[in-house]
Amino acid sequence: MYKGVALSILASVSFGILYFYTQFLSPLDSEQVFAWRILATLPFLIAFMHWAKDLKLVAEIFNRVRQQPILLIWLLCSSMLCTSQLWLFMWAPIHGRGLEVSLGYFLLPLVMVLMGCVLYKEKLSTWQMAAVTLACVGVGHEFWRVGSLAWETAYVAVAYPIYFFLRRTFKTDHLGGFCWDLCLILPVALYLTLRSGNSFAVIAQFPQLIVVVLGLGLLSALGLGSYMLASRYLPFVIFGLLSYLEPVLLAFASLALGERIQAEEWLTYIPIWLAVGLLVMEGALYLRLQRRNKAELARNLDHYQQRLND
Repeated sequence: MYKGVALSILASVSFGILYFYTQFLSPLDSEQVFAWRILATLPFLIAFMHWAKDLKLVAEIFNRVRQQPILLIWLLCSSMLCTSQLWLFMWAPIHGRGLEVSLGYFLLPLVMVLMGCVLYKEKLSTWQMAAVTLACVGVGHEFWRVGSLAWETAYVAVAYPIYFFLRRTFKTDHLGGFCWDLCLILPVALYLTLRSGNSFAVIAQFPQLIVVVLGLGLLSALGLGSYMLASRYLPFVIFGLLSYLEPVLLAFASLALGERIQAEEWLTYIPIWLAVGLLVMEGALYLRLQRRNKAELARNLDHYQQRLND
């Protein structure tokens, strides 16, 4: 579980950096940024999987497709569910729809917690129930403040939980499955680099974009890879609650860029920040309890060994 929590935090930090990283990719448009994100992420992801000796997972899925060709339909659906979210993440801030998408990310963990409780019969601890209550207060206020549910909001909140649930159902909830998601969308990414102006020509005109695109690929591979691994190591409920860290970091990133939280927005952010704080406290107490139990077990084993020697 420790590994899953660390990976989830690493993913959220990476996504927070990516939030304002896109400003360095001008004059590429949102579709071209998405395309280059796919093209630049894949080599870093493959290198990481090679280092981690996980490339065999890609071959395992290929063998499954050969035995069950119908699995390819799921892989195509998985790729569309995953990469459409990546596109929306890049498209929204460039087209002034960041508020609608951010509200979706606030709703997303609640949907995942609900799915974990209903589909996997996962139980909430007292701390987690308190965190969910606080998160509901914050999200409910934000929904009341905005006054509507945009399609971007609904898509983020619903599509990601469905994606992670189906990954577990079809046993592709690992980096091999994510690698297939990116590989299957490569033809679309290549098409977008050439559509409405050749982005290769733009990059040739602005050579500094080469370094920026490589950084985009590294950050994306780090964030997305960590996110996918965390979804496998953590219970659905914990994974959902930890997802609140991302919109909180996005808010901090916005503040660092000069934006300000309006008076009517504080009732959204404060309960959610408190919910994240409760999860951190629960994690710290859990680690402390684990260390205490480990030390007690070691003492009991020593006493038992001494009694045997006597």
